Amino acid sequence: MSTDEFGGLAEHTRVLRGGHTSSEELVSDALQRIEASQSTINAFRWTRGERAVDEARDADRRLAAGERLPLLGVPVAVKDDTDVAGLPTLFGCSGELAPAERDGEAVRRLRAAGAVIVGKTNSCELGQWPFTEGPAFGATRNPWSTDHTPGGSSGGSAAAVAAGLVPAALGSDGAGSVRIPAAWSHLVGIKPQRGRVSLHPYADAFQGLAVNGPLARTVADAALLLDVVQGPHAEDLHQPAAIDASAAARRDPGRLRIALAWRPPLTLTRSMPHPEVRRGVTALAEALARLGHHVEEARPRYGLIGLAFVPRATAGIAEVAALHPEPALLDPRTRTAMRHGRTLGGRVVRAARAREVRQHRRIGAIFDSSGFDVVLTPTTAAPPPRIGTFDGLSAWRTDATMAAACPYAWPWNVLGWPGVNVPAGLTADGLPFGAQLLGPAGSEERLISLAAQLEADLRWYEKRPPAPLIPGSVPVEQ
Repeated sequence: MSTDEFGGLAEHTRVLRGGHTSSEELVSDALQRIEASQSTINAFRWTRGERAVDEARDADRRLAAGERLPLLGVPVAVKDDTDVAGLPTLFGCSGELAPAERDGEAVRRLRAAGAVIVGKTNSCELGQWPFTEGPAFGATRNPWSTDHTPGGSSGGSAAAVAAGLVPAALGSDGAGSVRIPAAWSHLVGIKPQRGRVSLHPYADAFQGLAVNGPLARTVADAALLLDVVQGPHAEDLHQPAAIDASAAARRDPGRLRIALAWRPPLTLTRSMPHPEVRRGVTALAEALARLGHHVEEARPRYGLIGLAFVPRATAGIAEVAALHPEPALLDPRTRTAMRHGRTLGGRVVRAARAREVRQHRRIGAIFDSSGFDVVLTPTTAAPPPRIGTFDGLSAWRTDATMAAACPYAWPWNVLGWPGVNVPAGLTADGLPFGAQLLGPAGSEERLISLAAQLEADLRWYEKRPPAPLIPGSVPVEQ
């Protein structure tokens, strides 16, 4: 018996344990859907084909023998910045790299939970931009409207989940790269606390800005995936204590004080939310008030946090780009960022990082002094742009256009604190947008409980994208 292609992790686990289907069938169906959608959605850089099917057969033998693991036999996908043994980690770039010899820590934990990795999803080059397009793989398209981007840089993971190709996927977030595509693809996306999900073998990625996180259609599925992949490697710099995200998704959050923050930090773009985004986030705030929470307009004291973000981001790009064997193949905008990163590295980036303690105190005052439990903002100021919007732009114009559309997400990467995107509605043209629930250090459980309460009330998972999946070709298995 095949499951609904929009069934989630929990549904897949239930039918597998009940003997209603097999892992081989689930994985084969996922691979067929990926192949059928590749010419239109183009979510995947690599698929694992027969290797994934062989792992599914092994999972079926283990299930038949009575073994039980959180995701035994369930197909999932990971982003092309994550090491999967036997596949190169090109991180959205053109060129050739040797296949990874071993799994990254997050993938190791997925396998330990029994998951079957069906492939690696597209990312823009080095995860820099909120769109998933590039000469290495073309354009990844939004299942809600294939003329539009699903966002980035985890756009392939978001598109794969939104299109029903896999029940959930792992992405990474260095400036909103989980939350932005989740918002533009009508998904739940969790940016965990820094260090919650290990990036090993990469240490302190993007100068501490980046963390891996789940994308799923429901809070419970996102929480389950987070529980599976969380936990440090022994060599990680940041090792926060474990949380129970799944239990949090089943728990009432209690009555909370929520700050509705419309003004983004200073970006020099004068960006404010699109009218339809503002209406949708306002409606979501009204739903929170109806559920018993105190919602009040307020604004974190962001200060000049961008002066800390830019050196860290560009230095991080320079560090990752330096690993590429053919720098001439990189986008001219990437090479510009590399030059800036080398200029702003060293003393400047150390000074930027040293400011983080003061930024925690200043921005954290909205929790500590003002007494709010959660900050609510739009995830983006605009609905998803059209494919090609950023084509041919200079590095400066790309950054300015990006900052105008996405001014809200990146400060929480500087802080290292958690945030959760939840769907906030669709425009009149059917384009998704989202809102983010933001908290102080280690507050994932509170944010997840609140997101689950909203989901139970608004039932956003009942909406599905209209875009058809047209047969096409899949990347050649390596």
